[in-house]
Amino acid sequence: MTAAEASFAEPLVLSATAPFDFGASLRFVHGFPPTAGEQAVAGQTLTRALRVAGRTVVARLAAGGEGLACTLHSTEPLEPDIVEAAADRLSFYLSLDDDLRPFYEIGREDPAFAPVVDRLHGYHQVKFPTPLENVVWAILSQRTVTTRAATEKRALAEEFGDRLALGGEEYTAFPDAEQLASLPPGRMAELVGNQRKGRYLHGAVRAWLDLDEEFLRHGPYAQVKDLLLGLPGVGPWSATFVLIRGLGRTEEIPVEKGLRAAASRAYGRDLADADLQKIADGYGPWQGYWAHYLRVWA
Repeated sequence: MTAAEASFAEPLVLSATAPFDFGASLRFVHGFPPTAGEQAVAGQTLTRALRVAGRTVVARLAAGGEGLACTLHSTEPLEPDIVEAAADRLSFYLSLDDDLRPFYEIGREDPAFAPVVDRLHGYHQVKFPTPLENVVWAILSQRTVTTRAATEKRALAEEFGDRLALGGEEYTAFPDAEQLASLPPGRMAELVGNQRKGRYLHGAVRAWLDLDEEFLRHGPYAQVKDLLLGLPGVGPWSATFVLIRGLGRTEEIPVEKGLRAAASRAYGRDLADADLQKIADGYGPWQGYWAHYLRVWA
């Protein structure tokens, strides 16, 4: 079935806290496997679909002034509350409000990490488009290769067919919580090809409906972590993963093989878990950003 062509456009401006390098964001998006094929990066523009308040829109973003020039495309006019919700979602997705100066002050005092800061200067963490999508990915990617998890994720999106065409290209939005929660456990398992993951996903999505994203973004860290740990299929590593990459909560790091390898390369020696945590502790509330920068740099 051919996607409907977006015929209405709503321009807006998204401000960004300096320093901000949209080119660095685009480079990250271009190479991020969990969302491969879900957006288009052309020159200095990013185009992707998203679900906002039950509506599917396509956002096209480009560097402009001190932030981003954004145009929202849809099949019908967008009400002000939809525009406001889309602006919030996009700003949060691209971490436009993050003030990196305190992080950089610490990083420049760390001789091994200072070159990483120089290389990625102005890069604001690109999160998963929504924290729920991060939860879904955390469950799908357990004990499986990335390409398989990506196939399972696409199957969930294709089930609902939230597609819009823009300029001859089609863009598919990842389902929102209400849509995913409408799937029976059996259908969820059928789509991802795994009974265990299907059960976890169904339970996690149903539980997500009772959570307040604003609280998850800004509430006490320990309480938010406990809420995530209460989701089926989410253990300590996955909870920290979602805290950083879905919610922008950088107070802790996930101590794992990939980060240990990246840090060992940057610091020029093999680091044990205790060494890794000791260095991270020096970054205080920015240690998640430190870890993310190391992974991107590596």
